[in-house]
Amino acid sequence: MAEEKIYKLTQNGYNELQEELSNRKTVIRSEISERIEAAKAQGDLSENSEYDDAREAQGKNESRINEIEDILKHCVIVEDTGDDNVVAFGSVVKLKDMQTKKEEVYTIVGSKEINFFENKISEESPVGAAVIGKKKGNTVEVVTPQGKLKYKIVSVEKDSKKDDDKDGK
Repeated sequence: MAEEKIYKLTQNGYNELQEELSNRKTVIRSEISERIEAAKAQGDLSENSEYDDAREAQGKNESRINEIEDILKHCVIVEDTGDDNVVAFGSVVKLKDMQTKKEEVYTIVGSKEINFFENKISEESPVGAAVIGKKKGNTVEVVTPQGKLKYKIVSVEKDSKKDDDKDGK
């Protein structure tokens, strides 16, 4: 029998998924239903692109609902209770590229919370894996498809959003 996957989430990630699930089940489902009904009212469905588009959106929405429900059903919320200066799951870490001197801030999260627009990277990513367990001031080398990169850990903080709502799991 296949082993069930356990998803690691931060408290903030759990809360965001709960919010997305609620929105998809209420607001988005309702909007899509209205689009389907409006398209049906146009008559012949055989060449009705609005109907086809709405049905496709419905399928994608239901698929995402099922995915989120599975994640929430099989997740564990990881609390960072360790040393404030050590990078851990849920930490916000500022890294300085030793070659370009450019600084970037990343939040270390689980694979289901990755969001490149918000600089949320997986603990399993090359950068995430390299910095986990390291301290402020340490230098790490990361092997990427673009070659080796060297980063200095400038600062380590707890994810402040994580403590906003403990009503989750």
